[in-house]
Amino acid sequence: MSNSLDIGDDAARVYRAMLAHPSMDFQTLRKCTGLQEEALREQLDRLSELSLVRPSTSEPGVLHAVGPQVATKLILARQEARLAAEQKRTADIRLAMEELSEEFQQGFSTGVDGIDAAHGIDEIRDRIRLLCSEAREEVMAMAPGAQSAENMESAKPQDAELLARGVRMRTLYQDSLRNDRPTVSYAAWLTSSGGQVRTAPTLPIRLLIFDRATAIIPMDAHGGGTRALFVRSSGVLLALCELFEAAWVGATPLEGGSHKERERERDHDCLVSPEPEYLRLLAQGHTDETIAKRLGVSPRTARRIAAQLMEKLGARSRFQAGVEAALRGWVQTVDP
Repeated sequence: MSNSLDIGDDAARVYRAMLAHPSMDFQTLRKCTGLQEEALREQLDRLSELSLVRPSTSEPGVLHAVGPQVATKLILARQEARLAAEQKRTADIRLAMEELSEEFQQGFSTGVDGIDAAHGIDEIRDRIRLLCSEAREEVMAMAPGAQSAENMESAKPQDAELLARGVRMRTLYQDSLRNDRPTVSYAAWLTSSGGQVRTAPTLPIRLLIFDRATAIIPMDAHGGGTRALFVRSSGVLLALCELFEAAWVGATPLEGGSHKERERERDHDCLVSPEPEYLRLLAQGHTDETIAKRLGVSPRTARRIAAQLMEKLGARSRFQAGVEAALRGWVQTVDP
């Protein structure tokens, strides 16, 4: 009884004694229960709050123990009233938040069904946390640029919780990030925890997809900033998932070795990452500066790649290198 009513063993003992001996006075009740006077008064006050005891109508100054059947109805009625009040309060909160959410979404509507905008890094992170907590099957991430060591470290508990729930995690980085120590460290931790990490010479956009049901893409061209689109439109989602899968198939697993290690192991007549991508961009007419940005490397590194390719091709100019690469079938010319 004491556990169900949450009144404690002492109060339960007092109540049982009063039921067994209705005419017992205060001092006799104190001796029967073994409680000190102050403690007994505290327990009687507690029982009175629960409607288990009340002042006697026939004997002024005497407390009367309410019978269990009557007390049960009184307690349940009060509990039901409390629950009804809590339910109403919960319903009021839900309605208020729905109205606020609708007002907020109207203010940032994209005008496209299934696509809405989030403004501010805090809102974006809050929505990502919610999606992580709801994810059940898979999270796909495409990260073209480097992130700070602090951001990656703070992401570990959330990623670990996802992996512990059996959620599949696939992450794509650019090849250039194989030389970024914080990224390599985080990626190694992710793979050791059950995630999968691959790298590709270039990645088109920053992208995050949860359970193939919601995708997040930045609203600016470079993938940074504080505005993002949350996409649930089935047609757009399908295209974004196909984009990720195409990049994933052509990417190299992280355990394939660092960029420098692969360069040392290359055969003189074979292309190594990111040389094929460099040639493709070169065939499209991009400058070294633009190619460097697309590859996620410095202009100096892009020029070094160009010099290596020209040496392999025996070319003296970019134009000659492009022609020779096309003749060897190393590149397919594509319109920009």
